[in-house]
Amino acid sequence: MAFSGKNPTCTLLFLLSLSLLALHTLLHHPRRPLPSLSAAAFLSSASNSTVAAYLRHLTLRPHLAGTPLSLSAALFVHSHFLSLGLAARIANFSALLSYPSHSSLSAHFGNGSAAEIPLSDAGGVVPPYHAYSPSGAAYGAAVFLNFGRERDYAALAAQGVGVRGCVGLLRRGGGLSRHEAVANAAARGVAAVLMFTEGGFKEGVERGTVMEGVGDPLTPGWAGGERLEADDPRVAGRFPGVPSMPVSEAAAERILGSLDRARLPSAWRESFKSGDRRCWGVGPGPTMLNFTYKGEQTMATIHNVFAVIRGSEEADRYVLLGNHRDAWTYGAVDPNSGTAALLDIARRFALLVRSGWSPRRTIVLCSWDAEEFGMIGSTEWVEQNLLNLGSKAVAYFNVDCAVQGPGLFVSATPQLDDLLVEVTKQVKDPDSENAYVYERWAAANGGVNIQRLSRVDSDFAPFLQHAGIASIDMYFGIDFPVYHTAFDSYDWMVNFGDPLFHRHVTVTGIWGLVALRLADDPILPFNYLSYSAELQEYKNALNALMGESISLDPLAAAIEDFTAAANEADGEIKKLRADGPALLRRRALNDRLMLAERGFLDPEGLPGREWFKHLVYGPRGDPESEIEFFPGVSGKRKGGDEEAKIRHEIWRVSRAIRRAASALRGGLT
Repeated sequence: MAFSGKNPTCTLLFLLSLSLLALHTLLHHPRRPLPSLSAAAFLSSASNSTVAAYLRHLTLRPHLAGTPLSLSAALFVHSHFLSLGLAARIANFSALLSYPSHSSLSAHFGNGSAAEIPLSDAGGVVPPYHAYSPSGAAYGAAVFLNFGRERDYAALAAQGVGVRGCVGLLRRGGGLSRHEAVANAAARGVAAVLMFTEGGFKEGVERGTVMEGVGDPLTPGWAGGERLEADDPRVAGRFPGVPSMPVSEAAAERILGSLDRARLPSAWRESFKSGDRRCWGVGPGPTMLNFTYKGEQTMATIHNVFAVIRGSEEADRYVLLGNHRDAWTYGAVDPNSGTAALLDIARRFALLVRSGWSPRRTIVLCSWDAEEFGMIGSTEWVEQNLLNLGSKAVAYFNVDCAVQGPGLFVSATPQLDDLLVEVTKQVKDPDSENAYVYERWAAANGGVNIQRLSRVDSDFAPFLQHAGIASIDMYFGIDFPVYHTAFDSYDWMVNFGDPLFHRHVTVTGIWGLVALRLADDPILPFNYLSYSAELQEYKNALNALMGESISLDPLAAAIEDFTAAANEADGEIKKLRADGPALLRRRALNDRLMLAERGFLDPEGLPGREWFKHLVYGPRGDPESEIEFFPGVSGKRKGGDEEAKIRHEIWRVSRAIRRAASALRGGLT
């Protein structure tokens, strides 16, 4: 961080604000770390009303990707960046998107009556649908499939329930993506699928994508230019084989309450969120469902928007902050609570720039498009910039649904754990007086609880799982009841999610302070000892699952080597901090800290999911696996030929860990 002295009055005011903040901290929290000058200035410029105004503007109209209103939202973000004096630009991509044109559903009950089942939850927004669902019609007996997992079908079979030719009802969850749930149903001969979400607004309908994987399906692994044909197996294979639609919980209850309930598996009864649902039936029938869906896949233009604050000393090192802007409907929570926070970070960084500050490294603010269709905007951009990102990106910090309710939830690659802890000790908690985020966060979880990033549900996925860039994902609250419905509106936010916008300000504070540390610290605030401890835990957990039949000796030796490299790096960091300026040594160390994460990538990717290159964090091959790490191993089951494949995957992970250790050391073997 540097202050150029262009505006000495502002600089003096910032110094005074820092002094007052330091005095307050020393008096009331003597053990709390003091913020830097830029951090103190950033925190002091918070404004609840400003964030609220941004969110209000963003959510006035729905803005589904590929539509004119989505372009309007992109232009608003771009105009905001420019108005702050930031360098800004729009990067457009053409991608295959999917929209509904017609849908209908009627129920024919066992007593001879019939009824049209309403499919919409509001006017003025896109009708509820599953993006990339094939068009189709079906008439068949209704059958309840629970979550649609293998064990659910096994439970049905044990009760003598057949599902072939039926119209299946699924409830969202059980660890399955929409694609996995529908694909499982198609593999068992189900003719069509209806999907609902428990515990939300009963009339709300959760939209979503059923495409497998991420990115434009016509350009798998590259951005633009050459495109596959829609009937290419590499494209068609990413879409389910049967049509599906979302329905409201109220509609599902009406159908399920009319089914034969004699054979409802007992385990399912215990898992319902409401006791009165234990009277739901399984079927098949006697209710018959008449299902029709017609959709259209079309090429559309999507718009990524960027603002860049150029670094003063290491302009070729990038700290990236990202949020997606597109929404299924109004998107007050998902994603524009995060967009409002990103706009406010831009405003507050611009104030710092006007005061004479410039970051040591370049900061890039990223507003993605078409995330809801499968992280398309971010994926295409990462693929297009893969080489430069691989050699120059320090870290990526993603905030999608910034505010869903109370409680902090953070996921990160482990070398960033200590940084997150330190920053949360400097930001006030939004839901309690005289407390900092760290105190409430640790108390709620019995200690710091930082999750990892093996899931594929937001824009961190291409950065970490394809490009190997250290990443963070953060939000307040979990499982908000209006997810992907027409009720995800500004009114819901001000009435339920964050009435005074305190949580928005807190998210912005954490997001901005982490960015300032990553951009300004002379030595990158990475601690790979946290990573080595995580790897050791993963090895122990894998050993407990595998038993003695499969040797983990290669993995143990690789982790030992990585731990030694992490200790050497930690010692070097401490020595450099003690010795003072040593620009070339510091630059070389920072490069090793930055590049070590890339060592976990394998060019062959995960078995059956080759686009995903990270061998520690990525989507599981078996969605019902107990293992949420080493995804190549999690897709295999013990027994027969699979054990040889497990051993091979263990060797692959071991080699990746040794590559990361070698990158951390920086020398040649």
